[in-house]
Amino acid sequence: MAKLTSARLWMMRCVYLGFAACIIFFHLLPLDTVARRWAPPDLLMAMTFAWALRQPDFVPAFLIAVVMLLADLLFQRPPGLVAALVVAGVEYLKNRLSGLSNASFVGEWTAVAIVITGIVAANRLILAIFSVNQAPLVLALFQVILTIAVYPIMAGFTHYILGVRKLVPGDADATGNRLWNAAHENWNWRIEKCHGGPGCWAGRR
Repeated sequence: MAKLTSARLWMMRCVYLGFAACIIFFHLLPLDTVARRWAPPDLLMAMTFAWALRQPDFVPAFLIAVVMLLADLLFQRPPGLVAALVVAGVEYLKNRLSGLSNASFVGEWTAVAIVITGIVAANRLILAIFSVNQAPLVLALFQVILTIAVYPIMAGFTHYILGVRKLVPGDADATGNRLWNAAHENWNWRIEKCHGGPGCWAGRR
């Protein structure tokens, strides 16, 4: 892939903002007049993870923080809590991007599922510590399961419809050097670990 141009970079960031605004808008619509016994999936979180694992430059931390903070305010959640947890989860997955890029989709799905579960668990734990009222545990479990279940759909929509495809070795980011630097650092780590042992060069062939 060629190096991303500034115009495409900001265009895709605006696309992300547009889809996030649509998700928030439809979530706020009073479509149900009675209380639901189940919680809908968190499409905003699923979309954010799908974009971050394919083109991390399209969803920088500051953009995710703004979107999630807005969602916290509009959904009447404790301001900044879910936003901070999602940003932390995205940054964790971005740091594992080099490994996940070579993994199958099942590996990616598993990693996202673990992070989503951790975010919800951490959110409930923090709210419990400060004695903040929260939804029943059953509803939270429903939302976690449904969010994990819809992730493949969101990832497929992101990849095939929006054209946000996963980076592979040899691709360049907006600065033109992320994947090269990651591979270069990994190569240096292997050399340092090897220390010139007899099996060193055999393992590099």
